[in-house]
Amino acid sequence: MILGIDASAISAGSALVENGKIVAEEFLNTRHTHSETLLPMISSMLKSAGVELSDIEKIAVSAGPGSFTGLRIGISTAKGLADAAHLPCVSVSTLEAIAYNFLGVDGVICACMDARCKQVYNALFKSENGVITRICDDRAISLQQLSEELSALPDKIILAGDGAEIMHGFTEEKYSLAPPLLRFQRGSGVCFAAQNAPEISPAALMPTYLRLPQAERERLAKADNA
Repeated sequence: MILGIDASAISAGSALVENGKIVAEEFLNTRHTHSETLLPMISSMLKSAGVELSDIEKIAVSAGPGSFTGLRIGISTAKGLADAAHLPCVSVSTLEAIAYNFLGVDGVICACMDARCKQVYNALFKSENGVITRICDDRAISLQQLSEELSALPDKIILAGDGAEIMHGFTEEKYSLAPPLLRFQRGSGVCFAAQNAPEISPAALMPTYLRLPQAERERLAKADNA
């Protein structure tokens, strides 16, 4: 059994998956602080499912890209639970977890997260015959550059993630926008992405940022202009 945790954006989720079956799942899409909601959500889900931490084999968490604060909260929560139960962890790409919402749906999954400044965090995945295959690495990319890249692909393209609507509007609705039920990061996607991924210790679990925080970028810009 895998416990999956996501707090990478405004939405947050947790799930339990055992042998490919979703045992339990909770999801919030509010602006409440994850530090207030994530652990109570997980505790409530475990209690409702009648599952103890000792029943879990490993804890998976979306480690990035995403909100700097959200990623730290999710990873800290995973570390704390794993340490307490002496469990291994799995670090999962947030974008890959989004793609795993589409198991059984054939096409190219364009996972997008809002990175602001007319950019998205993005990766492309091929979903075919119940298998998810990565096409490119996670990256921060401009809307224009991604639009040009997608236009060269012959496959059905599905836009997913919290940046999907931004990309959908930019491309003049050329591609399919995933329905809300599948669009956002979910704990179950984290679990499915983690099923065959390598395990690491809680101490080794770290966030994966694709670019520096805004405050750091502004500091470096001021230093360059000094």
